[in-house]
Amino acid sequence: MSDDIDKDRRHFLGRAALTIAASRLGVLGPALQQLACAAGSEPAGGELASLGGATAWLNSPPLTAEGLRGKVVLVDFCTYTCINWLRSLPYVRAWADRYRERGLVVVGVHTPEFAFERDLENVRRALTELRVDFPIAVDNEYAIWRGFENHYWPAVYVLDAEGRVRFRHFGEGKYEQSEKAIRRLLAQAGASDGLDGDLVSVDARGAEAAADWGSLKSPETYLGYARAEGFASPGGAVPDARRVYAPSARLALDQWALAGDWTVGGQPVTLHAPGGRIVRRFHARDLHLVMGPAARGGSVRFRVLIDGAPPGAAHGVDVDDRGNGTATEQRLYQLIRQSRPITDRQFEIEFLDADAQAFAFTFG
Repeated sequence: MSDDIDKDRRHFLGRAALTIAASRLGVLGPALQQLACAAGSEPAGGELASLGGATAWLNSPPLTAEGLRGKVVLVDFCTYTCINWLRSLPYVRAWADRYRERGLVVVGVHTPEFAFERDLENVRRALTELRVDFPIAVDNEYAIWRGFENHYWPAVYVLDAEGRVRFRHFGEGKYEQSEKAIRRLLAQAGASDGLDGDLVSVDARGAEAAADWGSLKSPETYLGYARAEGFASPGGAVPDARRVYAPSARLALDQWALAGDWTVGGQPVTLHAPGGRIVRRFHARDLHLVMGPAARGGSVRFRVLIDGAPPGAAHGVDVDDRGNGTATEQRLYQLIRQSRPITDRQFEIEFLDADAQAFAFTFG
C-alpha cells in the first residue's frame, strides 16, 4: 500500500439523523460528531489531554499526563472492529516494541462505536487476541476523545516529553512520516541510540493486511437503520419490528438485502429463526462482516457463498474453503479474500442458527 494513502473510516448521514440515532441508542459523544478518517498529518499545538476520564485500564495501572512527563507518548485512538485501525495496528505494535526502551510510551484509547464494544470483557478478549500489550485506556464515556477534540478512527497523536502534541495523523498510511516523528521527538528527549537505520517493517496477515486499494470500490455499509444505505429487500426495512424479509430478485453493485425472520434495529439486524440470509453485491478483494451471537456465550454456525458457490481459494481467515464458519463472539470476521482479477461479485451468508446479529460490512 502506498504510504500516503488515507481512506475514510466512518461517514454519518447528517447531524439531525445522528441525533435521532443517538437518542434511540443511548449513544453519546462520537455519535454527534463526524467519525471519519481524513487526510492530514501536521504539527499540532496543545497539551496532553487528561487521561483521568478513562473508565478502566488494560495492560497497565492508570496513567496520568503528569506521570508521562519526560516520555514521548503516542496516543492511538481505536475501536476493535474498525478495519482501518486493524490495518494500522501492525505498525503501532512494531513502534511500541522497537522504541519502548528508548523512551516511547504507546497508549491506546479504546473509544467504542458499537454497543458491544463498551463491554470491558469484550474489549479485553479482543485486544488479547490481537496481541495488544501496550496500555489501553478504556474510554467508554468519550472523555479522552473529547479532550483531544478527536473525530476519527484510527487517529495517532505523538506528544513530546513536555506533553505537547507535535504530530498527528488521521486514517491509514503515513507510517514513514509517523515513525520519523517518533524518532525526532525521542532524539530531542535525549535518546541517543536505536534511532537510525531502517524503519520498521511488518508482516501483516489476515484482516491486518493492507487493503488492495486499486480494486477497492465498495464502501463500508451499516446494516442498522440508523446509518443503513443500499437496502434493497422489497418493501424496505421496518425499524425495531420483527418481519420476514424476502431478497431482491436482482441487486445492483453495493446493494444488499435480507431474507428470513429479522428485526432491523438501530445498530444490528437480529435473526430470529435459522436459515436467515444476507446478500450483498460488492467489488473488493476482501469482504468482512461485523457480527456475532446475540448473547454472550452463544454460537452461530454460518455458510458463505460467492456468486452462488462455495468460496474455495477465495475464503477468508474465518471460514473454510466450503464457506463454513462459526461466530462465537461479536467482532469483525473476514469472510472473503480473493485473488485478482477483482470484479463485481455477489456475496451471501446464511446463518444456520437463530440469534445472530450483524452490524456492518467492510472491505479491503
